[in-house]
Amino acid sequence: MATIAFKSIYQLKIELKGAKPPIWRRVLVPSNIRLDKLHEVIQESMGWFNYHLHHFYDGKKYYQIPLEEDDGFWGDSSLDERKYKLYQLLKKEKQKLTYEYDFGDGWEHKIILEKILPFDSEMKLPVCIKGKRACPPEDCGGIWGYEHLLEIISDPTHEEYKEMTEWLGREFDPTNFDLELINELLEEIEI
Repeated sequence: MATIAFKSIYQLKIELKGAKPPIWRRVLVPSNIRLDKLHEVIQESMGWFNYHLHHFYDGKKYYQIPLEEDDGFWGDSSLDERKYKLYQLLKKEKQKLTYEYDFGDGWEHKIILEKILPFDSEMKLPVCIKGKRACPPEDCGGIWGYEHLLEIISDPTHEEYKEMTEWLGREFDPTNFDLELINELLEEIEI
């Protein structure tokens, strides 16, 4: 099992928990990426719009941007994600981290450190190298709501079809995965 050098490339698999068929992305990031920047990578590679709060969880501590008025909900286990780098949480291949986005819908993602690769100063990072399926639309109600949405829009005779397609406001293809577009968006992230 490989372990981290001071600066290496992490190959991460980001999976949306509960999605069937699976929705996932495989990305390459520098091991010393700050967690707030990893949040941006996840948002762009998955297709979220950063409308909601999020946090990372390593099984012991939560890492997030501190709220202006912290009501103590997270207790003493919440840390400022801007002060931590990924290699501080994931040190060995196969280690995992949870990323949750939109606490109302509860989009949980499993982040798996698949490989630790030698750093290449010529490589433009972050980059998405593979993935499957479109990200669910924002605010559709979590995995259950997404499954219900797919059921409705797949049947033009469904009583909620017109309302749901109007709510979407666009064509939605759950099988779509646009690697080129994702990488254009990732190029905008300064890490």
